[in-house]
Amino acid sequence: MTRLATLLQTQLSTLPLGRMPFAQVMEMALYHPEHGYYGPGPRRIGRQGDFFTSVSVGPLFGRLLARQAVAEWQAQEKPDGFTIIEQGAHDGQLAEDILNALNEKPMRYVIVEPNPRHQEAQRHRLGSRVEWVESLSALQTGPKHAFFLCNELPDAFPVHLVRWNGESWQELFVETADAETFLLVPGELTSPALAAEVARLPTDLDPGHTLEINLTMLDWARELARAAFQGVIFIADYGLDEDEFFVDSRASGTIRRYHQHQMDGRVLEDLGECDLTTHINFTRLIEETALHGLTQREYDLQGRVLGRLAMPWLQSLEGSPPDAATLRQFQSLTHPAMMGRSFRCLILEKPARA
Repeated sequence: MTRLATLLQTQLSTLPLGRMPFAQVMEMALYHPEHGYYGPGPRRIGRQGDFFTSVSVGPLFGRLLARQAVAEWQAQEKPDGFTIIEQGAHDGQLAEDILNALNEKPMRYVIVEPNPRHQEAQRHRLGSRVEWVESLSALQTGPKHAFFLCNELPDAFPVHLVRWNGESWQELFVETADAETFLLVPGELTSPALAAEVARLPTDLDPGHTLEINLTMLDWARELARAAFQGVIFIADYGLDEDEFFVDSRASGTIRRYHQHQMDGRVLEDLGECDLTTHINFTRLIEETALHGLTQREYDLQGRVLGRLAMPWLQSLEGSPPDAATLRQFQSLTHPAMMGRSFRCLILEKPARA
């Protein structure tokens, strides 16, 4: 049993019903400062880690985002203090790739990072090239002009699990099965906010259909909208449109654990030692951001979005192919059989806060 699992067993034994909402367990498993998957510091990604990201493919992803940032800076008439803001920067590799591609353009780079151990790893890599804030709330006083980006951030927010029993939606809780294992059990919804989201769900699904409700993502979207800057928000992640969650093939939900490039649905095993992620509901995210004044510029598969971002670069080659390594990166990022279809990109325009 992992240290996190032992801690969870102890906590469950102190609760009146001996159970805890799955969202709370997922938060512990990922972010407990000592025993969570991400708490002690950035995890290794790529071939030697548990999973690949667009960043681990190589520097091309950062170079394309740098081009987009420069285009937004120019579209806003090159304002002083223009800032690239990244949240979910992990070990700082994407920031380094972007900064290296900017060719010393007069831009600030700010990372939103609450975890001091992640900050330490980022400082070791980036030094004085970057500034840090601990939360989005620090952006309510500035900057005035910015390009905000995040790569694979909302998919790692803790989610509530709900299951349709044929008559009503119930929340799933974690309780102890025996000395070594946990199980999910249904119960009543734990908050008005969760009940409001559940009220949006269909009631014509087969009994047992399970869905994730990402309340943290909605809170995040509202806080992002309250930031002072005007500019563009770039969100890359794996997710689905709302109707795609309701098909029979996804009746068990999309929550998965990752370990050494293996994926399965045994999300209550090896807690704290495996990554837990879920597909985000892009339809719901777009709706929530629109309610708070953000407008959709583009939403598409990553392959198509990055292909369009790459067009000026490809044209600059004047018919000469890029070097083999860069070509492999481009194919990995955009090909439908690789990351081009499994990831999606949402680009939002944000006006200055009134």
